[in-house]
Amino acid sequence: MQDPLTGKNVMKISKIINNNVVSTFDEDGREVVVMGRGVGFKAKEGMAVNEAKVEKIFRLDSQTSMDQFKELVVNLPIEHVQISAEIISYAKSVLNRPINPNVYITLTDHINFALERFKQKMMFSNPLIHEVKSFYHAEYLIGEYAIAMIRRDLGVMLPVDEAASIALHIVNAEYDAPMRDTIDITNLIQQVSEVVIEYFNIQIDEDSLSYERFITHLRFLAQRIFTGEHMESDNPEFQEMIAKMYPEEHVCSQKVQVLIDQKYGHKMTEEEAAYLALHIKRIRTR
Repeated sequence: MQDPLTGKNVMKISKIINNNVVSTFDEDGREVVVMGRGVGFKAKEGMAVNEAKVEKIFRLDSQTSMDQFKELVVNLPIEHVQISAEIISYAKSVLNRPINPNVYITLTDHINFALERFKQKMMFSNPLIHEVKSFYHAEYLIGEYAIAMIRRDLGVMLPVDEAASIALHIVNAEYDAPMRDTIDITNLIQQVSEVVIEYFNIQIDEDSLSYERFITHLRFLAQRIFTGEHMESDNPEFQEMIAKMYPEEHVCSQKVQVLIDQKYGHKMTEEEAAYLALHIKRIRTR
């Protein structure tokens, strides 16, 4: 709706969620949630949103997600919603890649729950902390930043395990996958890495670009495994060349093929095995 005097679009309150959160509609007619201290205080539906109080506007990818978000934030302290939004903004700026907006639901809920558990002295360890630090290094650093931000703004020192948990939520949003799939993918990457390390009896430089590419390759391999997809095998010359040039790495990749088949019931194609052998060669060379 436009202001007849200024010609500017004016957001009208469609629903008051609490004193600090209201819902309205943007210029495209999509429902959005507006957050700001006191933005809903003494307000009424149909009134113009006080733009001076607006701190954050949330846009989610479906009406179902929007309804879930409104249900979530209705009883949350505004500080918990704010800190989550700041962490997500920081993650977007660092990663510089698309992040599923539903992370506003999952991460806000997680952080609120973690803070409640902290008050009740019910903190839990994260058994995947080492894997997260190794496989999702950038996301783990975001988790550490989040822990520092929570300490600075809320005066709560969450354990370092929470950095890994926050990182997993960011990973979920990056790859648009549910938490269960992300945990399964992380475990699969760990199992494949162990096969390579044990076969060659080597230590891997986890800070190298080759290792980062190796992990990225395994992520996509794991996603194909859990979605039942396969890489098309239409280049037998490439497969034969890799087997001849890197025979040890090729044998190692075949061991991974057996592991994947036995544990996950997924038969890797020869082309997938060839690309894996190539990545194994790179981390060995490094």
